[in-house]
Amino acid sequence: MVRPRRIVLVRHGESEGNADDTVYEREPDHALRLTPTGREQAAEAGVRLRDLFGDEHVSAYVSPYRRTLQTFRELRLDPTRVRMREEPRLREQDWGNWQEREEVRLQKAYRDAYGHFFYRFAQGESGADVYDRVGAFLESLYRSFEAPDHPENVLLVTHGLTMRLFCMRWFHWSVAEFEALSNPCNGEYRVLMLGSDGRYRMDRPFERWTTPEPYDLDG
Repeated sequence: MVRPRRIVLVRHGESEGNADDTVYEREPDHALRLTPTGREQAAEAGVRLRDLFGDEHVSAYVSPYRRTLQTFRELRLDPTRVRMREEPRLREQDWGNWQEREEVRLQKAYRDAYGHFFYRFAQGESGADVYDRVGAFLESLYRSFEAPDHPENVLLVTHGLTMRLFCMRWFHWSVAEFEALSNPCNGEYRVLMLGSDGRYRMDRPFERWTTPEPYDLDG
């Protein structure tokens, strides 16, 4: 098995929905585009990633949403060194097909009270559902490492919640640890580096908005 030296996770740049949540009433989530700011964020990330990858090859997996595909394009990686595949299992958490703004705000308040991992949006997914499909993707990713010519780098262009759940699955974090973490900002990335001991370590942690409270404590 040839494990990659790096696994890089990138959150898409700012989307129309990040800038104005009323757009969800007119456009489906998967069709939302990057804003000019989002394109700049992706381009800036691309400069750093091109320097990080250098002349090495990259196996890229990209969520099929428009904003993630646009983000990947704005990274401007060398197409002769990158093999890109759309990966639906890396898509955003499903919130339902059409979103009424006040209803979504109400459900987000319910989610904050109930827990981001377990709360399921009406006609949509819970964080636990996303965790399951990310786990299925990881099984496919592990199998790809068996190829003798697997590239030195894996790149995932995806969404904030999906990034956190990927790392939760990879590092075996508890639900309480996941609940304490914030999404990375638009255009941010994290690097999982393979160490000499055979373990991957993240270059920098996700920010915490609270202290984890283990579920096995009384009170």
